[in-house]
Amino acid sequence: MNERFDIVIAGGGLAGLTLAALLAQCTESRGLRLILVDAAPRPIHDQDDDIALRVSAIATGSAALLDGIGAWSHVQAARVCAYDRMRVWDESVPASSRATLRFDAAEFAVPQLGFIVENELMRHAILDVLDRHDVELLFATAIDSLQHDGERSRLRLDNGRELRADLVVGADGVQSFVRQSVGIETHDWPYGQSAFVAHLRPEKPHRNTAWQRFLEDGPLGMLPLPDGRISVVWSTSESRVAAALEASDEELGQTLSKASDWVLGELRASGPRGAFPLCARHAERYVLPGVALIGDAAHSVHPLAGQGANLGLQDAAMLADILQSALANGEHPGDRPVLRRYERARKGANATMLHFMTGLNRLFATDSAVIRQLRTTGMRLFNYSGPIREHVVNVALGARR
Repeated sequence: MNERFDIVIAGGGLAGLTLAALLAQCTESRGLRLILVDAAPRPIHDQDDDIALRVSAIATGSAALLDGIGAWSHVQAARVCAYDRMRVWDESVPASSRATLRFDAAEFAVPQLGFIVENELMRHAILDVLDRHDVELLFATAIDSLQHDGERSRLRLDNGRELRADLVVGADGVQSFVRQSVGIETHDWPYGQSAFVAHLRPEKPHRNTAWQRFLEDGPLGMLPLPDGRISVVWSTSESRVAAALEASDEELGQTLSKASDWVLGELRASGPRGAFPLCARHAERYVLPGVALIGDAAHSVHPLAGQGANLGLQDAAMLADILQSALANGEHPGDRPVLRRYERARKGANATMLHFMTGLNRLFATDSAVIRQLRTTGMRLFNYSGPIREHVVNVALGARR
């Protein structure tokens, strides 16, 4: 292959960095000139610092993907918390109820159900891989303009530099500049909730268990951290989030202890806190000739199942596979037929997860006594559902089967 193609990846989050690493390591990478652009500074992870506020639940399939590019060993050598149990219950029943959903790694013959990892650590690990490859990394550099003529794109950066690209990949988050610049619309489903996040020290050990309690105004998730603390993600009303942000450490601990039904005893605030608005969003299309969207630029889902990062990593893996195959077959990586293979492979799966999360959140947000009874009955039956239960766990594990 004599022709050389220019691919610009806009966005240095998990999805964008993973795509860059996969393409840099593919057998046809000699035919690519890869540039990654991100407006934020290059992420730095210092193991001596406190655990960062932003963590993700990484499925075992996603960990295997990161291991394949050589980044996971860096993550494991730093700090990561594997979790091998999950408990999910409704506020109308105690956590010990038979209606509580129980998932255990041993039941499904896997070492763990997933991992809780700092986002900055994963990005730092992937960048360590990219530094050993021929990829130009432009951090602290914003894209001022993107002109797309239907095939190629011209980008002007805020430092005055101009880039031309055969393919622009928008991996630049929920407010994607790439998506907006090329005129791709989105369907939005506001939740009327925000997510409050914080670290807390539990009275009882978390036992490497991920906990989730469904409350009337939104789910409360508690994720185990490697130092014994938990990361709380509370999807609730904006007024409750505002109150939690302003509360004293003692008040916050009392509020979340009660919200969790004291399943881990008294909780004490121990670290930073923050919040972000919640809205399900799905791009009407993932691709145009010379343009593709991945990760949050293409879709954003409710955090209640922790699938956002995993979906973005699956997007990156699929797009990399398709581009590598196209290059091997002498196809132009920006051609619409090539990119449509990616869209067909990922859009339906992402839409299914998005609508499932949205429906689940609404189902548990009702105060109807009849619906509450149906919920608890359904959860009790699910615990004995055999193949259905196994299928759900395989999806959550990120098994590419």
